[in-house]
Amino acid sequence: MSDISPFIGDDFLLNTPWARQLYHGHAERMPILDYHSHLDPNKIVNDYQYSSITELWLKPGEYKWRAMRAHGIPEKYVTGAVSDWERFSCWADTVAHLYGNPLYHWTHLELKRVFGIDKVLNPDTAREIYDECNAKLRLPEYSMQQLIRRFDVKAVCTANDMTDMLLYHSQWREQSRPFRLLPTWKPDRIFEMDDPVRYNRYIDQLSDASGVVIRTFGSLLEALQRRHAYFHSKGCRLSDVSIDRFYVADYTALDIDEAFLKILSGKRLAPEEQERLKAALLMYLCELDYKTGWVQQYHIGVQTDINTTMFKLLGHHSGFDSLNDSNVGTVMGRYFNRVFQRGLLSRTIVYNLNPRDFEMFAIILGCFQDGSFPSKLQLGSAWWYLNNEYGIRRQISALSSQGLLSHFIGMATDSHCVLSYCRHEYFRRMLCGILGDALSEGKLPVCEIDRIGKMVEDICFNNVQKFLNLTF
Repeated sequence: MSDISPFIGDDFLLNTPWARQLYHGHAERMPILDYHSHLDPNKIVNDYQYSSITELWLKPGEYKWRAMRAHGIPEKYVTGAVSDWERFSCWADTVAHLYGNPLYHWTHLELKRVFGIDKVLNPDTAREIYDECNAKLRLPEYSMQQLIRRFDVKAVCTANDMTDMLLYHSQWREQSRPFRLLPTWKPDRIFEMDDPVRYNRYIDQLSDASGVVIRTFGSLLEALQRRHAYFHSKGCRLSDVSIDRFYVADYTALDIDEAFLKILSGKRLAPEEQERLKAALLMYLCELDYKTGWVQQYHIGVQTDINTTMFKLLGHHSGFDSLNDSNVGTVMGRYFNRVFQRGLLSRTIVYNLNPRDFEMFAIILGCFQDGSFPSKLQLGSAWWYLNNEYGIRRQISALSSQGLLSHFIGMATDSHCVLSYCRHEYFRRMLCGILGDALSEGKLPVCEIDRIGKMVEDICFNNVQKFLNLTF
């Protein structure tokens, strides 16, 4: 039997009357502010029409690719040159073995909410679902912009390398639009110093984008400042740095000048030289964010492209990134202490990728709250490999225990696929389920249900709107 109405029904994940009241009375009606997204601004501005459900689901599909490989699907059918139907049929066969994986929930939420399909995806239903989705994707109401509007998204903040000229964002701002499209400044590649040849290619790219001839560390800072100002002029109010850990080595101006000149000459930096140069860059970027009033984000704990054979074949972001196991707490504390001492503390979101770090991050951030803004330092939402029931519960528990859940800015999809807005529903149902359990167990007072409902609305939308200082 393929009907999934009892599975993804109105009360999916809502196991108590209080959970259902909080979700249907509060969370369900709230719009979305997508403050961390990897959607393609080109496709948004040009209102892209997807050719098939395979392109939509499986082209930007790191999560799905990993699952297909684990199911024993040959790489040819994962990323190789096969027909859309062949790839989709392999995905459908994989879905039939994903019980317990969040992809199982997300897949069926997307089918139901976007395509109105009340069937379980498996090899028996694959062809029917494939044909129905493809027929609908040809309709005007399934264009990129219309798909975003269907989820009541008020703003999309896309992740953009700091050399990006933001042409599509400029085009979007020239006309009245149904939602905001804002860039996010990403300077990650300035920290990728292991390969001097690749690093210098990026320095040349930064030089071209900024109009600054970069020959010294001082000229590098000038280039960064110019690009930061350019992003600000295009509406950017968010930065995002993805690094393995914070860098806090002590350094002198001479140390940094010599290290930068060394790598510009094509020589490899010693580990201690990299540490000092990265520490100086991280602090300067923090200063730029503070002076312009930006919100800064740090994604901590990634270990990228650990399968080097597959990286050489497929490139970055092909499903071979991992979390790392480094000791990040001590250096994180030292970093924020340095920021605090220098009076450069911006509104900040810090995301952990290793689940052991939820409580530690929440406690460290609590040491530097300065009373100037509610939860000025935020423990980020459960991210990437933690974006599942276990991770969401662990993040909410850590934040509730060590901070104020009421000021949480809520879910970030961190997604390349427009259908991933369904994950906001998934998160909101889980949030209401957790609060509903606490009400049923007497851990929260039922007489406060209206205040708790208002808190749910704030977490879904209001808090992040205030945190980013956006008006609609």
